[in-house]
Amino acid sequence: MDPFSFWNKSCIFAKTIIYRMKVITTNLDGIVIIEPKLFNDSRGYFFESFNQKEFDEKIGKHIEFVQDNESMSSYSVMRGLHFQYPPYAQSKLVRCVKGSVLDVAVDLRKGSPTYGDHCGIILSEMNHRQFFIPKGFAHGFVVLSKVAVFQYKCDEFYHPEADGGISITDKDLEIDWVIDPDDAILSDKDKVRVCLKDFNSPFIYEK
Repeated sequence: MDPFSFWNKSCIFAKTIIYRMKVITTNLDGIVIIEPKLFNDSRGYFFESFNQKEFDEKIGKHIEFVQDNESMSSYSVMRGLHFQYPPYAQSKLVRCVKGSVLDVAVDLRKGSPTYGDHCGIILSEMNHRQFFIPKGFAHGFVVLSKVAVFQYKCDEFYHPEADGGISITDKDLEIDWVIDPDDAILSDKDKVRVCLKDFNSPFIYEK
């Protein structure tokens, strides 16, 4: 059995073909998966990794990304579950350009019918998928390959004073990380983050 089959199939509700990409809705309102259209020939492939016009049309509003980040991590590294506190909350568009990761978002919006629920997807250099996480969600991932290079587009600059997060190993979230969290590599900061039940979220659900 493919150990990643659950993550490749779960959370996906519907597919909509839009010009040069597929946009896939999920079980969490606002979270979408983007699959770019690849153009292959004998030389290799080409694709648009981001198109502002198409992205804004599908999301339904203009998202102005102002900072791009990149991280490199080894197998079993877990990063998350992170966010920035208002007024510096961030929306993120993320992808894995080398290796593979299990990427997860958790709904932190008070009043949301899916508060505390999560959505996860495999992102890899092979599937070229991207994951859009709007403000009001915590985000994290675990590395499934020997090495993974991960890229983020953010619509707010990094503000260390606004750094926030909940525990990526919180068992109440019921996230199947594929890798045993007891065997994972975490930063000292991520090891001591609070669980969701002890977290007072600053985010409010807006219909």
